[in-house]
Amino acid sequence: MDHVSPAAPSQPADLSKLIRAAVNAVPPAWSLSATVAVNPFLGQVGRSFAETAEQVIRLSGVSIAMPRAWYAGKIAEGTITQADLAEALADSPLTGAMTLDALKAAALREPAPVAAIPTIADLARTASGIDWPRLVEERIGAFAAGHFDEGQALWTAPKGQGLYAAWRIYARHDLTPEIAGLKGFAQTVADLPRISSRAIAASAETLGIGTVPGSYFHQLLLSLGGWAQYARHLDFTAERDGRCDETVIDLLAIRLAFEEALYRQYEEMLAPDWQKALAAHRAPIVPSQDREIDAVLQAAAERAEQRRLAALLAKADKAKPVEATAVHRSAVQAAFCIDVRSEVFRRAFESADAGVATLGFAGFFGLGAEHRGEASDLKEHRLPVLLKPGLFSCTEVSDEKDRAARIEARAVRAFGRFKQAAVSSFAFVEAMGPVYAAKLLAGALKLGGHVKPAAKPRLVEALPLEQKVGMAATVLKAMSLTEDFARIVLICGHGASVTNNPLASALQCGACGGHAGDVNARLLATLLNEEPVRQGLIEQGIVVPQDTLFLAGLHDTTTDAVTLFDADIDTAGHAEDLARLKLWLASAGRLARAERSRRLAQASERSIAAGSRDWSEVRPEWGLAGCSAFIAAPRRRTASLSLDGRSFLHDYVWRKDEGFKVLELILTAPVVVASWISLQYFGSATAPSLFGAGNKLLHNVVGGIGVLEGNGGLLRAGLALQSVHDGEGFAHDPLRLSVVVEAPKNAINEILARHPSVKALFDNGWLSLFILNEAGEMAERYSGDLAWSAFGDGGKGSVPLKAAG
Repeated sequence: MDHVSPAAPSQPADLSKLIRAAVNAVPPAWSLSATVAVNPFLGQVGRSFAETAEQVIRLSGVSIAMPRAWYAGKIAEGTITQADLAEALADSPLTGAMTLDALKAAALREPAPVAAIPTIADLARTASGIDWPRLVEERIGAFAAGHFDEGQALWTAPKGQGLYAAWRIYARHDLTPEIAGLKGFAQTVADLPRISSRAIAASAETLGIGTVPGSYFHQLLLSLGGWAQYARHLDFTAERDGRCDETVIDLLAIRLAFEEALYRQYEEMLAPDWQKALAAHRAPIVPSQDREIDAVLQAAAERAEQRRLAALLAKADKAKPVEATAVHRSAVQAAFCIDVRSEVFRRAFESADAGVATLGFAGFFGLGAEHRGEASDLKEHRLPVLLKPGLFSCTEVSDEKDRAARIEARAVRAFGRFKQAAVSSFAFVEAMGPVYAAKLLAGALKLGGHVKPAAKPRLVEALPLEQKVGMAATVLKAMSLTEDFARIVLICGHGASVTNNPLASALQCGACGGHAGDVNARLLATLLNEEPVRQGLIEQGIVVPQDTLFLAGLHDTTTDAVTLFDADIDTAGHAEDLARLKLWLASAGRLARAERSRRLAQASERSIAAGSRDWSEVRPEWGLAGCSAFIAAPRRRTASLSLDGRSFLHDYVWRKDEGFKVLELILTAPVVVASWISLQYFGSATAPSLFGAGNKLLHNVVGGIGVLEGNGGLLRAGLALQSVHDGEGFAHDPLRLSVVVEAPKNAINEILARHPSVKALFDNGWLSLFILNEAGEMAERYSGDLAWSAFGDGGKGSVPLKAAG
């Protein structure tokens, strides 16, 4: 599928940095088996929103801001206030150059459309009347679908070659470009250098782009949509693992080969306009007034949401003192993922009984496992994609059962390939159609059941006790769970049950790499129930009572049902506790479904479970739509509040955090992952043609790795329209995430100073950062460059830490 070399590809010194910059500007896209949210602006975090918007609109003609009418509507309804607009304007380069009235008037008119800088294919289309951009996309897409195929295609492309080398063989036999009018293209391909980096250099010389910034290379990759993003994913994971992958560079060389061939054919007609295009690429990126206005309106919408959140936090129940400890032992403590969907269920669960306490932690629970399931050779990375697995696990089944399951799985795959094969598909439908009548009827009536829980997972290799104790202590400290243990501590991962949805893994746990969190929860519960581990924890200052039972569970975010893996352990001494727990979870599920049904227009509390089994349902749940905040603080700050499933909740008690190691972990891992999620929803809503997956009703799976919208075109990455829109309006307000932390300012600044890439997210406005004070109120706003200002002063009065004391 990819071509990996032991060393970085050889490139001319004057182009290597430009190529690398272009590659880094493309967001990676994982395959359908493990779809994870990715920040589509990952390569632009060093720029402001307005600068990025200017760059993107130059290269694609697409705005990354919402239509002005969206902002105007929020101003008219009072959601965005005069104060929000004034504060956002005061914080922008437009301050002093535009009045508040002028800004409000600008919100009532859409900016003039901007034409993208033309590529050579664009210019050739104008000169010849032939739609060369579409043909180039179609031919590259047809080749890439076969090359990247992961087992879907019945006739697969040869493997074992890099993308560029394989394409040169393919393109020499592809007559479509020449039939369309690109003379001698097969011979042109045959004459190309055999190494992609040299081909790029040769094309660059022909096209005169040696002194052009990497924005031209970026534009070509951007024009290839999901294919470039999938290739970037191969590059990204290789870099993470200490390897080098040339696939995305190969793809750039292929795209440039078409540009060079078209330029040679139409040079006389294209040359003057091509020089203008090169000049446009050389021009510095200076945001136009329209881009700055869009940035101000976007910031005003976010300030409105921050004001709403601040007012809500200020109303939290202040009855419990800051240093108070539990008078009565909790009956159940339940650790859920920080996912915004967990907030709704946690609140419902806590309302079931005063003895229920919950906490939030990243859903892989600190155990980065590479897992092989039953009857599978596929190794699933159940951890954030930014990390490498440190544990290796598999499903605990006998060799005989595993062998039988593998034979059954192979039979199912073979039968599936037979019924899709060109020589048998029509005969299959005619002969076997009646057999499928019952299955189709069951699907139409939503009668299908859910798959039974898999067998218990286990570590492939036994770990030394010292390592186990260290892992257990690290996780418990990161959870701020080191004392006052309940009789049952529920470790609850999450997953989603859906039918007929190619993008199903996008609804799973992002912290588990687009898989459910059951494996991680069960591994952790097993670890924490081991008596030698508990004895070792005593030396770490963590005393777990003898009667505390760690129990794994899985929260189905589509049905709000919780599966308990009580068969994994001996629960004889906790029969009554388990019976109560199951009643409380069932009650919480009913409450959560009733609340969620108000957002799912076609649903009622009873119909939500049926929707998860409905193969025609395009919105079985809303996923993380609506996410707008990340709160790292003790649960008491939010326990009395309804956050409407809009906030990531991470339990954090800074007084228990020696050396602020947990705070550093939160800011550099969960916050970054949450920002990827938030900005993927943002990009899929504001620029769906670039960063969205299109209409789910038109999706066709290609290669097992992604979807096309319709029967051709570019691979689509990002979220489907139905994930952010309810058919009448947006179900997700595209707002950059507000991060709210209860911790000393000095500690936060020191961490940001040590992590420039995280600091850049806040400095350039991709995230907003706030401090909760001792009263649980949003007191200070990060203003950039390690300076802070009082919350609500419009960004004025920012005082560097050294001056603030």
